[in-house]
Amino acid sequence: MTLDEHAEELASDLGVDKEEVKEDLANLVNYSVPMDEAKQSLRRKYGDGSEGGTTPSSKDIAEISASDSNVTVTARVLTVGQRSIQYQGDEQVIFEGELADETGTISYTAWEDFGLAAGDTITAGNAGVREWDGRPELNLGESTSIERSDDPLDVPYEIGGDAELATLAPGDRGINVEVQVLEVEEKTIDGRNGETDILSGVFGDESTRLPFTDWDPHAEIEAGASIRIEDVFVREFRGAPSINVSEFSTVTPLDRTVSATENAQQMPIREAVDSGGLFDVELTGNIIEVRDGSGLIERCPECGRVVQNGQCRSHGTVDAVDDLRTKAILDDGSATVTVVLDDELTAEVYGGDLADATEHARDAMDKEVVAERIADRIVGLEYVVRGSLSVDEYGANLDATSFEESDDDPAERARTLLAEVEP
Repeated sequence: MTLDEHAEELASDLGVDKEEVKEDLANLVNYSVPMDEAKQSLRRKYGDGSEGGTTPSSKDIAEISASDSNVTVTARVLTVGQRSIQYQGDEQVIFEGELADETGTISYTAWEDFGLAAGDTITAGNAGVREWDGRPELNLGESTSIERSDDPLDVPYEIGGDAELATLAPGDRGINVEVQVLEVEEKTIDGRNGETDILSGVFGDESTRLPFTDWDPHAEIEAGASIRIEDVFVREFRGAPSINVSEFSTVTPLDRTVSATENAQQMPIREAVDSGGLFDVELTGNIIEVRDGSGLIERCPECGRVVQNGQCRSHGTVDAVDDLRTKAILDDGSATVTVVLDDELTAEVYGGDLADATEHARDAMDKEVVAERIADRIVGLEYVVRGSLSVDEYGANLDATSFEESDDDPAERARTLLAEVEP
């Protein structure tokens, strides 16, 4: 049935204006509230509290799919987070986290305060199901019933939300971390309620480093501090996980120093790409190609985008400024990634600064000579590259912070590998 057909059926049942019902229904559906849940909400709004259907069947978490409208599920609460969102122009406090049973885990959003706590064993009746980030998610609303059990459900998952930074992924909610504040700065941004003061920077622990944003600045978050933060959520920022601290997060100074690694995670390129994005990773491979758009390029003075023939996609005809950049393909045999070197790293591999490159191109009457020299110097060699990895539909890009030729001896490495496989 279409939205219009659902609205007409509901308006007929309730004896109210169809257009008013359609507008309310569209608002709920646009926020990914399942149709059945949205219709039940409007039945209550217009004075008909009937359930409008049979009691949903009980399912194991592994059996739940985004095509389910409503389900009943018995599960253990792994995490509980709280945050404020904008819903139909108003501030709405929601509760969210993860549930688990013996078969798997599923995220949830509760639109009311059911008093959930990590470790609770509950049966959620008439829970709505929607698709979120390609996976089913439970919606717990006014029509959902919550029953608690004194008999804890045994599940093969950690309860409580404590996590190391390296294990975090976009979509995680109700998470607790113990970190050292490596970098922090105050910023004023144009937020949803006007100018907003925030903190941003980098957290670190023994596993890795991740960027963070504190949307309700906490005085305890200061450079060098070792702190425990309870109830953070994780979003994707520039292709990598980013920690978000909110007004509902609690920040407590620790009486010990959290050791923050100075090293990036090391892994094969395929594993890194499959992760979906990493803030700080070190990859090793051979440069097999320098791509078009490398060497001496032109940027828009307004937005910094690369321009072609003096034309910026956002600002039209501009007086472009020269810059240096390298886009090179790194291959380790498992996969490839495009390594992007900024002006400083490009100057190092080119062997000269922007003025040198400009003079070189002018003398040759060809900008391509700059990219050709870079290719001559790096293609075919093995490099260790550290930086931030982002992955999207166009491929994987590593914005490099360091780019060093490997000092490994390939022959010695081959002998080591042969020794490992020989009986």
